[in-house]
Amino acid sequence: MKLISKIWVAITVLLSFTSCEAQIKNEKTETVKIYGNCGMCEKRIEKAGNINNIAKVDWDVDTKMATITYDSKKTNQDAILKSIALSGHDSDTFLAPNEAYSKLPSCCQYNRIAKVPVKVNTVASDTISANSKVDMTNHTTAENQLKAVFDNYFAVKDALVKTDGNTASAKATALLSAINAVKMETLKTEEHNVWMKVLKDTKEDAEHISGTKDAKHQRDHFDTLSKNIYELIKVSKQETPTYYQFCPMANNGKGANWLSKEDVVKNPYYGSMMLSCGKVTETIK
Repeated sequence: MKLISKIWVAITVLLSFTSCEAQIKNEKTETVKIYGNCGMCEKRIEKAGNINNIAKVDWDVDTKMATITYDSKKTNQDAILKSIALSGHDSDTFLAPNEAYSKLPSCCQYNRIAKVPVKVNTVASDTISANSKVDMTNHTTAENQLKAVFDNYFAVKDALVKTDGNTASAKATALLSAINAVKMETLKTEEHNVWMKVLKDTKEDAEHISGTKDAKHQRDHFDTLSKNIYELIKVSKQETPTYYQFCPMANNGKGANWLSKEDVVKNPYYGSMMLSCGKVTETIK
């Protein structure tokens, strides 16, 4: 009976592993060299590169080669290698920041080739090897892309404050275009991770709001849209404060949040009916 039990456990583990592997869609697999020394490095590299259902990294401590499997529609090799570099480990494409490398335990500090390290917000062109040229847009472009997303979100909010379904629909169409224009590989690591998390639902909410002139239906989707935009704006650098506001009456008394560029409450869920209903719960700087 013990032998049968062990066999079933082994089968269950194998099936679970296979199921996990199958969750990555649009699968693309590549092999790259990533520098490290030991089992601690292996855990750190794989943790930095793994993204649930999107990317999986398997690093071999002896060969220093990593097998990277990822969803080619949601990320790419450069974004994964950049994330790994920020954890302290060089590849032939990106070098880790000196600060990140210096924080590694002494047993993990491998021999390095003297080059300019990758920075958190930008990637210097001379960190790219001659055999692996990458077209990297600078971070200013990424910030402009996200700014377009945020600006159009605020435009949708302003239209709903006026209970203007026609304008809300038009602004949501512009928001959807801004979302589709974002190039994930140009985002900072934190932004990239949050973007992949919220992208599907954000697009769906924008599509629903743009596809109707009914303010009530638009407001239903503005609630979840606001939650995802909040997650994204929290990890993005902003020139001016953003105010996270809350109405306890919205969503059938469950309450709902929204974001605003001004601290004065102008309720997008009720408009003129209860324009000042709500409060500022957080100031994001």
